[in-house]
Amino acid sequence: MLATVDQVCFNTGQTCLQWSRLLVPHDRVEEALAAAAAAMAGYSVGDPRDPATDLGPLVSAVAMARVDGYIRQGVADGARLVFGGPGRPTGLDTGYYARPTLFGDVTSRMSIAQEEIFGPVLSVIGYGSVDEAVRIANDTPYGLHGAVWGADDAGAAAAAARIRTGVVDVNGGPFNPMAPFGGFKSSGVGRECGVAGLEGFLETKSMQYPDASAGLLGPRLRDTVPGAAG
Repeated sequence: MLATVDQVCFNTGQTCLQWSRLLVPHDRVEEALAAAAAAMAGYSVGDPRDPATDLGPLVSAVAMARVDGYIRQGVADGARLVFGGPGRPTGLDTGYYARPTLFGDVTSRMSIAQEEIFGPVLSVIGYGSVDEAVRIANDTPYGLHGAVWGADDAGAAAAAARIRTGVVDVNGGPFNPMAPFGGFKSSGVGRECGVAGLEGFLETKSMQYPDASAGLLGPRLRDTVPGAAG
């Protein structure tokens, strides 16, 4: 859970790899919210040149307005604001800053659970079974990067195999630059990294040699070439 908070706040949430949803069993949702809020409270937002800073500014005024808009929309949609919220962090009157924000009582239909926010905003969603968790995980237009945490690697890997995303970390598996990287659905096509990434830069040629058994000719020639299908 703490890894998810850290990941959603990495680069102030401005990453394509962001884990913006945390799926937790229903009976542990409040525990997860308390731990996530405590973790976010420990982050320092401010000047990126200050060694004590954990989260710097967003890239532009447009980005700040976008993130702030999603936070306000989450509140309007009925999500429970547990930590953070809209507006600037206290003491930061200039610059494009956002507050690390945590939501509970989030449903899959809310904008904050469906769209790419590109800010430090985390939505906690409860589930009742692994099947339901997989369904929720797959219930977005995107599928680039996810993670599964479980009591054992085999069980976590089995759930990860069912998730429609191009990259899935299993129980904290590190990023592997030798493995293909890319997404499913609206997260794009093609892969980078590893052999699959190199193949995208190649020009591949195929050469077809004669084969009398292959009737791949048009109607004018099929009856004139020995062995062609009639």
